[in-house]
Order: sequence, then C-alpha cells, then structure tokens
Amino acid sequence: MTALIHFWASHSAELAARLGQHIMLVAISTSVSAALGVPLGIFSAHRPRIGAPLVAAANIVQTIPSLAMFGFLLPVPLLGGVGARAALIVLSLYGLLPILRTTIAGVSGIDRSIREAAVALGMTPRDLLWRVELPLAMPSIVAGIRIAAVVSVGSATIAAAIGAGGLGEYIYRGLSMVDSTVILAGAIPAALLALIVDGGLWLAERQLSRRRRRRQPLAAAALLLLAVAAAVTAGAALAGRASADIVVGSKNFTEQVLLGELLAQQIERETGLSVERRLNLGGTLICERALAGGDIDMYVEYTGTSLTAVFHQPIQKDSRQVFDTVRELYANSGRTVLPPLGFNNTFAILVRGNDARTHHLKTIDDAARLAPGWTAGFGYEFLERPDGYQGLAAAYDLHFARAPSVMDLSLSYRALASGQVDLIAGDATAGLIKGLDLFRLEDNRRYFPPYDAVPVARATTLLRYPAVRRALEGLAGKISADDMQAMNDAVDAQHQDPPDVVRRFLAAH
Repeated sequence: MTALIHFWASHSAELAARLGQHIMLVAISTSVSAALGVPLGIFSAHRPRIGAPLVAAANIVQTIPSLAMFGFLLPVPLLGGVGARAALIVLSLYGLLPILRTTIAGVSGIDRSIREAAVALGMTPRDLLWRVELPLAMPSIVAGIRIAAVVSVGSATIAAAIGAGGLGEYIYRGLSMVDSTVILAGAIPAALLALIVDGGLWLAERQLSRRRRRRQPLAAAALLLLAVAAAVTAGAALAGRASADIVVGSKNFTEQVLLGELLAQQIERETGLSVERRLNLGGTLICERALAGGDIDMYVEYTGTSLTAVFHQPIQKDSRQVFDTVRELYANSGRTVLPPLGFNNTFAILVRGNDARTHHLKTIDDAARLAPGWTAGFGYEFLERPDGYQGLAAAYDLHFARAPSVMDLSLSYRALASGQVDLIAGDATAGLIKGLDLFRLEDNRRYFPPYDAVPVARATTLLRYPAVRRALEGLAGKISADDMQAMNDAVDAQHQDPPDVVRRFLAAH
C-alpha cells in the first residue's frame, strides 16, 4: 500500500490528467447514449413492431467483445482510427441497450387509465409525452443511465489499448511491466469512480421518484438537453487529432514503451516541438493502422516484423536486404524508414536456466527432443505470424504435449519461471531473461529473420518538420542490444519509470 501511495504522489499530475480523460470519456459516451436511447425508447414503446428490431440490434452490439469492436472500427474512415473518437463510438453503443430497455419499460409500464384520463382532459400527444409519460418514466430512465454509466467506467479502461487515454493507461502499463502497483494505480481509481457514479445516479433516481410530478417535466427536458449539449460540445473537443506537433505511438510491451518514450524525448530535446505520447496501443496491427491513418506520426518497428507481418513478404535472412526491402515498401505507402537504432531484437526461444543445465540444452534442436513432454506458452501475435509458431514448429519438428497456451508476452516470462509452461518465445533484449534465470536457445537452423529496430514515420511529417528527421537520425546505431536489455531490466525488474530510464540513457549517450 505504501508503494501505491508513493506512486500516486509522484505521478499526481499524470494521475489527474488520466482521471480527467476517463471522466470525459464516460460523461460524453453516456450523454450520447442517453441522447439516442431515450428518444428511441419512447418511439419503440409507442411503435413496438418497429422498436423490436432496434432492441435486437442493441442486443447484438452488446455481444461483441470490446477489443473486437475497437478492432472493427480501426480502419473505418471518419469513425475509426486510434484515439478518443473510436472509443466514444464504442462506449456510446455499449451504453445504448440499458437506456433503451429501461425507457421502453418505463413508458410501457404507465397505467392505461392514466393515459385515458389525460386524453379526456384534452391533452395533445405532445402534452401527454411531456406532462405525463416522461415524468412517470423518469426514474426508470435514470436507472438505465446509471447502468450505462457504470458499464462505461469499466469499458473505458479497455479504450486505452487504442490510445484513448484514461485510467486504463496505468493498467496496460502495469501489465506490460508485470507491476501490480501500477495496475492498482489505475484499477482502484476506476473502481472508486464506478462506485461514485453508481451512488450519485442512485440518489438522483430516488430523488426523482419522490419529487412532485409537476416538477418532473422540467427535469426531463433538462436531462435531454444536457445529454445533447454534452455530446456535441465535449465530443467535438475529444474526437479530433491531438493538438501536439508530433504524436508518437508504441506497441504494448516494455521495450516498445521505452522506444516510444525515446523518440518523444529525443524530439523534444533536439527540436523543441511538442510531442504527445500514445503508448501501449496494442500489437503491430493497431500501430500500423494508426500510422497509416495519421493518428500517430511515428513508432518503432522491427524490420522482420514489417517484412512478414505488415507486408506479408517471404522470410529473408540478410539484415541489409530486409532493411532495403521494407524501406522501399514503406516508401511506396507514404512512410519513411529511418536508420536502425543499433540492435536486433529477434525472437528468443527460452527455457528455464535449471532445465538447460540439467538436460544440457543449447539449441532449439536440443529442446525438440524434450518438447513432447512439455507445455509451451506464446504471445497472441507469435501464434498467428508467418514467422511465428507454425513455421518454427515445421522447421524444428516441434511437438508439445498439448496446444500452446496463449498469454500476454509480458506475462509469459514469469509463467515460464514459475513452471506454468516449459518453453516460450520472448524477446532477445528482454530484461527479465537474466533476472528470472531463463536461458535462450540458439536458433541453430537460422529460422528467424533479422528484427532490427527502426523508427517508421509519416513522410509528410518529416517534410513538415525537417528537424525531426535530423533528431531521429541522431539515434542511429546508438542503442546496443545490451543497452536495450539494461533499460528493459530497469523497468521490468527494478520497477523504474520508463521516462526516467530513457532520460538517463539520453543524458549518458
């Protein structure tokens, strides 16, 4: 608990910014859901045959996993991309069903005799809606908004995977660092926020139930106007691209966060331009689409990954040839590959150090004879990539006791060390290899292509800011594999902050 309090104290400004982003995401998406759900719910209550398909569509949306929904929206023009825009659309869609259903239930549940009495008094359909139906249905409507808001608080943490900000940033950062303190730094405020939202709207719901009916039409109108106003004004503020000069992205593991921070700090130091960091974005697919769509200006990629996973080219073994190939392929799509940073982060097939010593293991071929009695654990990307598990298994005739376990790359190191799995595919520069006494098996059949770390940037950005190109070229060849492993170790094993680690590296080099 002391470590958590210290983390909050030392990151108070960042915590406040992340909390503010989270609140805005929840407030805007819930407002949009209410602005759509309440009118649609009223219409559906009055026209059940037309309303049934609307409810069915909202139900279908709820069945789609959040990450899948974000993935669907990434390539969609205007609506998708990386950042708050796509997150707001997804969160608004998820909030629609509870509001729609409770509005229908509230309006449909009004006693028929009340409506008949209102009509007998001479009320028009408009008067009936505003003076009778909405006031009586308001507690039910607020209950739906309450459910939608609480759901949105939890779902907004996942939105950090596509660069939408919020408290999920800490959760993803903690997962990549395998640091429970950082995970709790985001999870606890998110849980408290959910309780506050739930409690506040529960009080509003009770208050509306007790309030005299003649005041409720005003409350209904105010609620709808507030929803529309919040959706329009705040939505416009969040939906666009960042106001910073340069936006730097990264994938969602420690080394990538460090490299993203390295680009950002180097640009700030050398050019004075403002830089926004959109780190922990997810895997290769998300970063690639974010760069292609202009949501980020640059990130660090690995040449072998670009060759096989991005451009789907045959595996090549020569480092220079791979670099030249991917540089030309990126250039054809309006992006520029800058000189390599200096290290090759190839895949490392790892076993426990004790197993390597006991069974005299040195190469992947040595491990293949023990594999039928072992369990393997691989990251999501490695299982699907053309240069991943399927090709490796074919090249080395690997057969395991059962299908490999799928797990987050950052967690796989500790799963191996604790005996949950017996072989993993990690990164050659991972800091935890030494700290957890893991052993890297030699790729004696030369299966893996080179994975030189290279900055990839939008050509238009480099043309607009020539100083950025010069700043990034200043990093060429400056980071050795040992340097990268030491920085990874400082974050993963010693739990230091990535910005501080990068700052010290730049000062020393």
